Amino acid sequence: MSEVAFQGERGAFSEDAVVKFFGEDIPLLPCARLRDVFQVVLEDGADFGVVPVENSQAGSINETYDLLLEYPLNIFAEIILRISHCLMALPGESLSSIKTIYSHPQALAQCEQFLRKLGLNIIPGYDTAGSAKMIRERTLKECAAVASERAADIYGLQILAPGIEDNRDNYTKFFAISKQEARPGQKNKTSLVFGTKNMPGALYSALGILATRNINLTKLESRPSKNKPWEYIFYVDLESELGSKVYQEAMGELTREATFVKILGSYPQWEQQLG
Repeated sequence: MSEVAFQGERGAFSEDAVVKFFGEDIPLLPCARLRDVFQVVLEDGADFGVVPVENSQAGSINETYDLLLEYPLNIFAEIILRISHCLMALPGESLSSIKTIYSHPQALAQCEQFLRKLGLNIIPGYDTAGSAKMIRERTLKECAAVASERAADIYGLQILAPGIEDNRDNYTKFFAISKQEARPGQKNKTSLVFGTKNMPGALYSALGILATRNINLTKLESRPSKNKPWEYIFYVDLESELGSKVYQEAMGELTREATFVKILGSYPQWEQQLG
C-alpha cells in the first residue's frame, strides 16, 4: 500500500486516526491543508486519505463536507477517536517555569478550565502538533504546547500534564477517503448529499421517502449551496447499504424528487467501543 495522507504535522490527531485504522507500520504523508489530502488521493499520490469530519463538542468540520461534495472520491471507512490533550514542553521544564502556551484554537478551547487556572499567556497556532514541533525546532524555553501524546513522543517533549481536556467525552469522527469502494460489513452506513426544489414541503417529501421505508437517519445537516445564495443542500447519513433492495428503491425515488443526489460512500459502521 502507498502512503496514507492526512492534514497536519506529524503527531496530529489525524495521524492517531490513521494508525488506529491502518496500523502503526503504514507509510504516512502529512499535508498542509485538507484540500491537499483530497487532491493527493485523486492524483494517486496516496491510496487513502484520513480527514476529520465532526467533533462531539465543536460539531461538523464544514470544509471537509464541502470537499466531499467537490471531489469524486468515496468514503471508505469511519474512524472514531477519543481526543485527549497533553501539556508538553522541552525536557527540564516544569509547570511553574512555563509562561506561554501554544496550540490550535479548538484545542485551547477544549482545555479552557485547566488553562484558565494556570493564568498564563495563550497564543493560538495553526496546529496542535505544529505547536509542539515549533517548540522543539526553536528550542523555546518557558513555553508549552497542547497536543497529543504522540506529538510529545515524536518531538522529544516532556509531558507536564496529561489528559487536560475539560470533557472526557471528547471524540472526533474521521473519514478514510479513497477511489476504492468499501466492502460491506455486518452493519453499514451510507453518506449522501442532495438538493431540493425551493418550494414548501420539499425537504419533508425527500425525508419521507426514507421514513416510509423505515431507513434510519443518523445525521442530517444543511450547508449553503455554492450555486445560489440562501439555498441549501443536505448531508445525510443512513443506516443502510448500497446493495439492499429497500435502499435502491429509496434512491430511485429520491433522485426523481431531488434536484441532485451524490452518494459519498457506503461503508461499515464503526463498531469499536468509544474510548
